[in-house]
Amino acid sequence: MLQIRCLTSLTDVSDVDTIIVPVWAPLSRSTELPGIDNSVFGRLFTLAEDARFNAKSGTTQQFPLLAQGDLKRLIFAGLGAEGEITVAKVQRAAGAALQAARNAGAVAIAVVVPGSGISADTFAQAWATGAELGLYRFMAYYGAGHPEDQRRPDPESLSFLTPSDLHSAVAASAARGQTIAEAVCLARDLVNEPAASMTPAAFADKAVAVAAQAGLEIEVLDAADLQRLGANAILGVGQGSDHPPRMLRLRYRPAPEVQLEPDRLVGLVGKCITFDTGGYSIKTYEGMLEMKGDMAGGAAVLATMSALRALGCPLAVDATICAAENMISGSAFRPGDILTALNGITIEVLSTDAEGRLVLADGLVDAARHGATELIDVATLTGAIMVALGDGATGLFSTNDLVANGLLKSSAAVGERFWRMPLFDELNERIRGDVGDIKNSGGRHGGAITAALFLKRFSEGLPWAHLDIAGASRFEKAGPLGPKGGSGVTVMTLINYLTGV
Repeated sequence: MLQIRCLTSLTDVSDVDTIIVPVWAPLSRSTELPGIDNSVFGRLFTLAEDARFNAKSGTTQQFPLLAQGDLKRLIFAGLGAEGEITVAKVQRAAGAALQAARNAGAVAIAVVVPGSGISADTFAQAWATGAELGLYRFMAYYGAGHPEDQRRPDPESLSFLTPSDLHSAVAASAARGQTIAEAVCLARDLVNEPAASMTPAAFADKAVAVAAQAGLEIEVLDAADLQRLGANAILGVGQGSDHPPRMLRLRYRPAPEVQLEPDRLVGLVGKCITFDTGGYSIKTYEGMLEMKGDMAGGAAVLATMSALRALGCPLAVDATICAAENMISGSAFRPGDILTALNGITIEVLSTDAEGRLVLADGLVDAARHGATELIDVATLTGAIMVALGDGATGLFSTNDLVANGLLKSSAAVGERFWRMPLFDELNERIRGDVGDIKNSGGRHGGAITAALFLKRFSEGLPWAHLDIAGASRFEKAGPLGPKGGSGVTVMTLINYLTGV
């Protein structure tokens, strides 16, 4: 993580080598920089205009600084139109600017806090979050043959140039932004890890370490525990693997002085299929390539929980993470099998590749039985949601308008794209069982909806929301907020929903 500082002027320190100036579109000179000759600064704006720099969010323009002391470069970071500023645009600007600075070899960076258009504390939190996400890389498996330019060290410090009376608020906001980014990066690390080293047991071990660091209680249920519990759906999914399933229960309770609603207990439930072959309903080669990421829902839930203590979350939160590996073997479950879920509902298995909803069925019931007053599940559940919403969007299904609207408001606040989807009652006919209570697949038409309707049967009548992140859990190419790979989607939204930041 970057060392965060607040400065009133560049003359306060001597080590800053890069200065970032956020600018509005259309480009205009609206910022003064103590420590840089005004005539030089004005000339840079002229050069940016000549280069047709449009200052759109996520765009940058870099200039070398000659005869300016220790400063080596200045980077303009586009924010877009001043009247249309959002947290997401600030994050993108920060990520793009920090990537440009790292590529140029920057060590100590200062960013000018805009004097208008956005409050200093909101800017600082969004900029710190975007900076850390933009700098994120998963390099655990880089070998000797990896290009040296992709190993370039990250910058060491980030200073906010702002009036002295704002230093305290800006520093606190930036620290919150870093905490949020750290949680997102944890989710990304988990998703990017190869499936061979991120088995259900390995995920559980990681969760135990995270819980210890984050001040959480944790209970890990192994296959024998799950059998005693009657969690036959998750056991059925995992029975074909050499790596037995796990169910994780994490518990966060706020300090009494900050608890906001003593009678409210939010239950988060995460799908954590550490690798998904599709089972005997086997996936294609292309469909299996990224299935190490089928545990992104569980990763997002664990990452969210990791930040609650540090951010002073005022709500009680439980998390249930259902970890299993869906493999093919002589002991694997088959199409046509009947599984009995934790609440006694029998499930007719039409597709072993519709396994995520099976593990979530047991997880939702378990969370409800442990006192949750509302349930939110997160899962890379259906390809159908990608057909409906495209890449980068999360489908939200809910039985409760308060929960749904709260999640939509939070997603908008942090810049994640959520879209509420319907729960058409007539589609329940598609999943009505022939030889069991309910089928685990309703066919291609309305597939994201029938999957959600399946999960609804296990929400135990509680206010419930389902987040289908199949189209948003992974960046297909590098961008301002991170490289190709796991995105950590929903972590920022859930944190905002639970903490208000």
